[in-house]
Amino acid sequence: MTALPELSGKVALVTGASRGIGYGVAEALIARGDRVCITGRNEDALKEAVEALGSDRVIGVAGKAHDEAHQATAVERTMEAFGRVDYLVNNAGTNPVFGPMADLDLNVARKVYETNVISALGFAQLTWKAWQSENGGAIVNIASVAGVAPSPFIGAYGMSKAAMINLTVQLAHEFAPKVRVNAIAPAVVKTKFAQALYEGREEEAAAAYPLGRLGVPADIGGAAAFLTSQQSDWVTGQTLVVDGGIFLNAGVG
Repeated sequence: MTALPELSGKVALVTGASRGIGYGVAEALIARGDRVCITGRNEDALKEAVEALGSDRVIGVAGKAHDEAHQATAVERTMEAFGRVDYLVNNAGTNPVFGPMADLDLNVARKVYETNVISALGFAQLTWKAWQSENGGAIVNIASVAGVAPSPFIGAYGMSKAAMINLTVQLAHEFAPKVRVNAIAPAVVKTKFAQALYEGREEEAAAAYPLGRLGVPADIGGAAAFLTSQQSDWVTGQTLVVDGGIFLNAGVG
Protein backbone atom coordinates (compact mmCIF):
# COMPACT_ATOMS: atom_id res chain seq x y z
CA MET A 1 0.00 0.00 0.00
CA THR A 2 1.25 3.49 -0.83
CA ALA A 3 0.30 7.08 -0.07
CA LEU A 4 -1.53 6.28 3.13
CA PRO A 5 -3.56 9.13 4.63
CA GLU A 6 -2.73 10.82 7.91
CA LEU A 7 -3.63 8.83 10.98
CA SER A 8 -7.22 9.35 12.11
CA GLY A 9 -6.40 8.67 15.75
CA LYS A 10 -8.95 5.84 15.77
CA VAL A 11 -8.26 2.14 16.29
CA ALA A 12 -10.20 -0.93 15.17
CA LEU A 13 -10.12 -4.61 16.01
CA VAL A 14 -11.30 -6.77 13.11
CA THR A 15 -11.70 -10.50 13.67
CA GLY A 16 -11.17 -13.12 10.99
CA ALA A 17 -9.29 -10.65 8.82
CA SER A 18 -6.37 -12.48 7.24
CA ARG A 19 -8.40 -12.73 4.03
CA GLY A 20 -11.86 -12.27 2.56
CA ILE A 21 -14.42 -9.90 4.05
CA GLY A 22 -12.39 -9.20 7.18
CA TYR A 23 -9.38 -8.23 5.10
CA GLY A 24 -11.59 -5.96 2.98
CA VAL A 25 -12.89 -4.26 6.11
CA ALA A 26 -9.37 -3.75 7.50
CA GLU A 27 -8.26 -2.35 4.15
CA ALA A 28 -11.11 0.19 4.13
CA LEU A 29 -10.39 1.36 7.68
CA ILE A 30 -6.67 1.71 7.03
CA ALA A 31 -7.42 3.67 3.85
CA ARG A 32 -9.11 6.37 5.93
CA GLY A 33 -6.28 6.51 8.47
CA ASP A 34 -7.26 4.10 11.22
CA ARG A 35 -4.85 1.70 12.90
CA VAL A 36 -6.04 -1.88 13.06
CA CYS A 37 -5.52 -5.15 14.89
CA ILE A 38 -6.55 -8.16 12.80
CA THR A 39 -7.07 -11.71 13.99
CA GLY A 40 -7.09 -15.07 12.24
CA ARG A 41 -6.46 -18.75 12.88
CA ASN A 42 -3.47 -19.20 10.57
CA GLU A 43 -0.39 -17.37 11.83
CA ASP A 44 1.42 -17.41 8.47
CA ALA A 45 -1.59 -16.05 6.60
CA LEU A 46 -2.02 -13.41 9.28
CA LYS A 47 1.61 -12.29 8.96
CA GLU A 48 1.20 -11.97 5.20
CA ALA A 49 -1.93 -9.88 5.68
CA VAL A 50 -0.18 -7.57 8.16
CA GLU A 51 2.67 -7.00 5.71
CA ALA A 52 0.29 -6.37 2.83
CA LEU A 53 -1.84 -3.94 4.82
CA GLY A 54 1.16 -2.14 6.33
CA SER A 55 2.97 -3.24 9.47
CA ASP A 56 3.35 0.39 10.56
CA ARG A 57 -0.42 0.57 11.13
CA VAL A 58 -1.48 -3.04 11.59
CA ILE A 59 -0.81 -5.78 14.11
CA GLY A 60 -2.00 -9.38 13.99
CA VAL A 61 -3.00 -11.75 16.78
CA ALA A 62 -3.38 -15.39 15.79
CA GLY A 63 -5.91 -17.66 17.46
CA LYS A 64 -9.36 -19.21 17.28
CA ALA A 65 -12.23 -16.77 17.65
CA HIS A 66 -14.16 -18.92 20.13
CA ASP A 67 -11.14 -19.24 22.45
CA GLU A 68 -11.71 -16.85 25.35
CA ALA A 69 -7.97 -16.60 26.03
CA HIS A 70 -7.43 -15.53 22.41
CA GLN A 71 -10.19 -12.93 22.69
CA ALA A 72 -8.58 -11.46 25.79
CA THR A 73 -5.12 -11.47 24.20
CA ALA A 74 -6.36 -9.73 21.07
CA VAL A 75 -7.95 -6.90 23.05
CA GLU A 76 -4.94 -6.61 25.37
CA ARG A 77 -2.50 -6.48 22.45
CA THR A 78 -4.61 -3.82 20.73
CA MET A 79 -4.61 -1.68 23.87
CA GLU A 80 -0.86 -2.19 24.39
CA ALA A 81 0.01 -1.33 20.79
CA PHE A 82 -2.40 1.55 20.18
CA GLY A 83 -3.79 2.62 23.56
CA ARG A 84 -7.43 2.35 22.55
CA VAL A 85 -9.99 0.29 20.65
CA ASP A 86 -12.71 2.48 19.17
CA TYR A 87 -14.23 -0.01 16.76
CA LEU A 88 -14.88 -3.73 16.85
CA VAL A 89 -15.82 -5.60 13.69
CA ASN A 90 -16.94 -9.15 14.45
CA ASN A 91 -16.29 -10.96 11.19
CA ALA A 92 -14.84 -14.33 12.25
CA GLY A 93 -17.17 -17.16 11.36
CA THR A 94 -17.49 -20.75 10.26
CA ASN A 95 -19.80 -22.88 8.13
CA PRO A 96 -18.50 -26.45 8.21
CA VAL A 97 -21.71 -28.20 7.12
CA PHE A 98 -23.88 -28.22 3.98
CA GLY A 99 -27.18 -30.08 4.09
CA PRO A 100 -30.76 -30.15 5.41
CA MET A 101 -31.53 -29.21 8.99
CA ALA A 102 -33.21 -32.59 9.54
CA ASP A 103 -29.83 -34.28 9.26
CA LEU A 104 -27.78 -31.63 11.08
CA ASP A 105 -25.29 -32.97 13.61
CA LEU A 106 -26.10 -31.11 16.81
CA ASN A 107 -22.46 -30.97 17.82
CA VAL A 108 -21.72 -29.19 14.55
CA ALA A 109 -24.57 -26.79 15.26
CA ARG A 110 -23.02 -26.04 18.64
CA LYS A 111 -19.65 -25.36 17.04
CA VAL A 112 -21.18 -22.98 14.49
CA TYR A 113 -23.05 -21.10 17.21
CA GLU A 114 -19.99 -20.93 19.46
CA THR A 115 -17.79 -19.48 16.72
CA ASN A 116 -20.29 -17.21 15.00
CA VAL A 117 -22.26 -15.84 17.96
CA ILE A 118 -20.67 -16.47 21.34
CA SER A 119 -17.26 -15.27 20.14
CA ALA A 120 -18.84 -12.01 18.91
CA LEU A 121 -20.40 -11.48 22.33
CA GLY A 122 -17.07 -12.26 24.01
CA PHE A 123 -15.17 -9.72 21.93
CA ALA A 124 -17.92 -7.13 22.51
CA GLN A 125 -17.76 -7.60 26.28
CA LEU A 126 -13.99 -7.21 26.28
CA THR A 127 -13.81 -4.10 24.08
CA TRP A 128 -16.62 -2.56 26.12
CA LYS A 129 -14.70 -3.07 29.35
CA ALA A 130 -11.30 -2.13 27.95
CA TRP A 131 -12.24 1.17 26.29
CA GLN A 132 -15.70 1.70 24.86
CA SER A 133 -17.74 1.94 28.06
CA GLU A 134 -15.87 5.10 29.05
CA ASN A 135 -14.86 6.48 25.67
CA GLY A 136 -17.51 5.38 23.18
CA GLY A 137 -17.13 3.79 19.79
CA ALA A 138 -18.93 1.42 17.46
CA ILE A 139 -19.39 -2.29 16.88
CA VAL A 140 -20.22 -3.88 13.54
CA ASN A 141 -21.31 -7.51 13.38
CA ILE A 142 -20.95 -9.25 10.01
CA ALA A 143 -24.14 -11.26 9.71
CA SER A 144 -25.60 -12.62 6.44
CA VAL A 145 -28.73 -12.58 4.31
CA ALA A 146 -28.97 -16.20 5.48
CA GLY A 147 -29.90 -14.75 8.85
CA VAL A 148 -32.72 -12.71 7.34
CA ALA A 149 -34.39 -15.31 5.11
CA PRO A 150 -34.23 -19.11 4.69
CA SER A 151 -31.13 -20.36 2.89
CA PRO A 152 -31.43 -24.02 1.93
CA PHE A 153 -28.55 -26.31 2.93
CA ILE A 154 -26.77 -23.69 5.07
CA GLY A 155 -29.40 -23.61 7.78
CA ALA A 156 -27.00 -23.90 10.71
CA TYR A 157 -25.05 -20.92 9.41
CA GLY A 158 -28.26 -18.95 8.83
CA MET A 159 -29.53 -19.78 12.31
CA SER A 160 -26.32 -18.44 13.83
CA LYS A 161 -26.47 -15.27 11.76
CA ALA A 162 -30.07 -14.66 12.81
CA ALA A 163 -28.84 -14.91 16.39
CA MET A 164 -26.08 -12.45 15.55
CA ILE A 165 -28.65 -9.97 14.27
CA ASN A 166 -30.55 -10.31 17.55
CA LEU A 167 -27.29 -9.92 19.47
CA THR A 168 -26.80 -6.68 17.56
CA VAL A 169 -30.06 -5.15 18.76
CA GLN A 170 -29.52 -6.39 22.31
CA LEU A 171 -26.08 -4.79 22.49
CA ALA A 172 -27.29 -1.63 20.74
CA HIS A 173 -29.90 -1.20 23.47
CA GLU A 174 -27.56 -1.97 26.37
CA PHE A 175 -24.48 -0.11 25.12
CA ALA A 176 -26.30 3.11 24.17
CA PRO A 177 -25.58 5.96 24.24
CA LYS A 178 -21.83 5.35 24.40
CA VAL A 179 -21.50 2.70 21.69
CA ARG A 180 -23.42 2.21 18.47
CA VAL A 181 -23.94 -1.40 17.40
CA ASN A 182 -25.03 -2.39 13.89
CA ALA A 183 -24.84 -5.41 11.60
CA ILE A 184 -24.14 -5.97 7.93
CA ALA A 185 -25.93 -8.79 6.11
CA PRO A 186 -24.07 -9.59 2.88
CA ALA A 187 -25.30 -11.89 0.13
CA VAL A 188 -22.70 -14.00 -1.68
CA VAL A 189 -19.30 -12.30 -1.61
CA LYS A 190 -16.42 -13.68 -3.68
CA THR A 191 -14.21 -15.15 -0.98
CA LYS A 192 -12.68 -18.54 -0.29
CA PHE A 193 -15.23 -18.93 2.51
CA ALA A 194 -18.16 -18.70 0.06
CA GLN A 195 -16.45 -20.36 -2.90
CA ALA A 196 -18.68 -23.44 -2.83
CA LEU A 197 -21.69 -21.22 -3.58
CA TYR A 198 -20.39 -19.96 -6.92
CA GLU A 199 -17.28 -21.91 -8.00
CA GLY A 200 -17.57 -23.06 -11.59
CA ARG A 201 -20.87 -21.21 -12.06
CA GLU A 202 -20.14 -17.59 -11.20
CA GLU A 203 -21.85 -16.16 -14.27
CA GLU A 204 -24.97 -18.18 -13.54
CA ALA A 205 -24.94 -17.20 -9.87
CA ALA A 206 -24.40 -13.52 -10.67
CA ALA A 207 -27.28 -13.50 -13.14
CA ALA A 208 -29.73 -13.75 -10.25
CA TYR A 209 -28.55 -10.40 -8.87
CA PRO A 210 -30.20 -7.23 -10.24
CA LEU A 211 -26.83 -5.45 -10.09
CA GLY A 212 -25.35 -8.18 -12.26
CA ARG A 213 -22.47 -9.38 -10.11
CA LEU A 214 -21.53 -11.08 -6.87
CA GLY A 215 -20.14 -9.03 -4.03
CA VAL A 216 -16.47 -8.40 -3.34
CA PRO A 217 -14.83 -7.75 0.04
CA ALA A 218 -14.51 -4.04 -0.70
CA ASP A 219 -18.32 -3.77 -0.85
CA ILE A 220 -18.54 -4.88 2.77
CA GLY A 221 -15.47 -2.85 3.72
CA GLY A 222 -17.20 0.30 2.51
CA ALA A 223 -20.32 -0.50 4.51
CA ALA A 224 -18.27 -1.15 7.65
CA ALA A 225 -16.37 2.10 7.16
CA PHE A 226 -19.70 3.96 6.98
CA LEU A 227 -21.06 2.29 10.12
CA THR A 228 -17.92 3.24 12.05
CA SER A 229 -17.88 6.84 10.84
CA GLN A 230 -19.42 10.12 11.97
CA GLN A 231 -21.78 9.89 8.99
CA SER A 232 -23.63 7.12 10.85
CA ASP A 233 -23.66 8.77 14.27
CA TRP A 234 -27.46 8.47 14.51
CA VAL A 235 -27.62 4.86 13.38
CA THR A 236 -27.71 1.99 15.87
CA GLY A 237 -29.43 -1.39 16.18
CA GLN A 238 -29.77 -1.70 12.41
CA THR A 239 -28.92 -4.46 9.95
CA LEU A 240 -27.67 -3.11 6.62
CA VAL A 241 -28.39 -5.61 3.86
CA VAL A 242 -25.66 -5.48 1.21
CA ASP A 243 -26.92 -7.91 -1.39
CA GLY A 244 -26.62 -6.55 -4.92
CA GLY A 245 -30.42 -6.36 -4.97
CA ILE A 246 -31.00 -10.11 -4.66
CA PHE A 247 -33.91 -9.62 -2.26
CA LEU A 248 -35.72 -7.61 -4.93
CA ASN A 249 -36.34 -10.92 -6.70
CA ALA A 250 -38.72 -11.90 -3.92
CA GLY A 251 -41.17 -9.24 -5.11
CA VAL A 252 -44.32 -9.80 -7.15
CA GLY A 253 -44.36 -9.50 -10.93
